[in-house]
Order: sequence, then structure tokens, then C-alpha cells
Amino acid sequence: MDIAQFLAPGAFIDSDSPHVIKFAKLAIEGTTDSRAAVLRLYSAVRDGVIYDPYVSLADPTNYRAGSVLAISRGFCIGKSALLAATARVIGVPARVGFADVRNHLTSRRLYEMTKTDVFIWHSYTELYLSGRWVKATPAFDRALCERVGLKPLEFDGETDSLFQPFDPAGRRHMEYLKDRGPFADVPFDAIQSDFREAYPSLMSGDGLDGDFRSEAVAESPGSSRP
Repeated sequence: MDIAQFLAPGAFIDSDSPHVIKFAKLAIEGTTDSRAAVLRLYSAVRDGVIYDPYVSLADPTNYRAGSVLAISRGFCIGKSALLAATARVIGVPARVGFADVRNHLTSRRLYEMTKTDVFIWHSYTELYLSGRWVKATPAFDRALCERVGLKPLEFDGETDSLFQPFDPAGRRHMEYLKDRGPFADVPFDAIQSDFREAYPSLMSGDGLDGDFRSEAVAESPGSSRP
């Protein structure tokens, strides 16, 4: 395996962005241990960038780490790219992984547009720590989790951090349906092709207006749509 490719800047994991570099260095200030530094980066990306699936899924800037950081808002792919980029800044190999999931955290308007609770190309970050790849999911920020009654997803740098199947109240939260594997950079063209087929209504506009955080709900199994 060529680790060098997971340290070099990419078109979307743009670890050479001055904004990304500054953000990463500020986040790890005062820390010399690489694992502790990665944990700081995870928290900074998870909570410092608002999770927002209402952004335009057709706009490549919403998939690029530096652009997502600039507006402090993004959906799972952009946030995962950002965590990977900040890790590369500090010399930790990183890549983005993808899976298709059934997500029970949604909003009425988002469901009305997609007509499904299956989200393809859901993204997380894989970090190379202590000689092996570990998964981290920085998508849902703490404020959103508190709003809908979910426990923020933690990451310890040693075990995979993937979405919990149930929330604290026992409601179904996330189901992983298909593993699409890891990539050295965001496979934008493949994602766009699949998104156009799966979510034509979302891909035809500039994203949804409004505030997803205020509209989001976590469904219970078998409940009616929000």
C-alpha cells in the first residue's frame, strides 16, 4: 500500500489549503502526540462545522475541505474530507470511506424531496494510526445531536467510530446497508452520477432553503414520516 497518496493534497481533500492548514494547527496547539492531535481535529471538525444536508449536492465546493471550512457548514462528505485534510496537514495518513445507509435522522422537507430514508455515498474518514486504519464519523455536530436527543458520536483513535444503530431512547438511528470502501480523494464524478439517479429533485436545484437543525427529527421505527 502506498501511504504517500494518503498524505498528499487532493482535489477535494485539499490539505494544502492555507485555511485548512491554519485550522489544523490551531486545533492541535500545545499537543505533540499524534493520537491526541487527531482527537482534537475530530472534535474541531465535528462541532466546529455545522452539519447541513440542505447544501447543494451538485456543487463541487460542498465536497471540498477548504470550501466547507470557509463557510463552517457542510454535509457528511465535505466534513469527512475536511477531517482527512486536517489529518494530512499534521502528517497522519487519511482517506475517505463511503457506505449506503438507512438514516432515521431527517426532516419533513428533506424526505419529501428524496422520498426515501436511504442515503447513498454516506461518508466517514479513515485515519492511519498505530499501523492500522481506524474509522471516524464527524458528521453530526454536538448542537444537532442535543437538539434531536442523540448522544454525540465519540472517537478514541483506537476503535471504529460509526453511527450508533439506536439512539439513547431505543429508537432506530442508522443502518449500514452497503460498504463502498475507501478512496484517496472524494470520487466526485461517481457520486454525482449516482445522486442524479437517486435524488433527481435534490440535484436539480441549489439545495433547500431553511435551517436543517431546527427542522430535524430522529424517527422511531415504524413511525409516520415527519
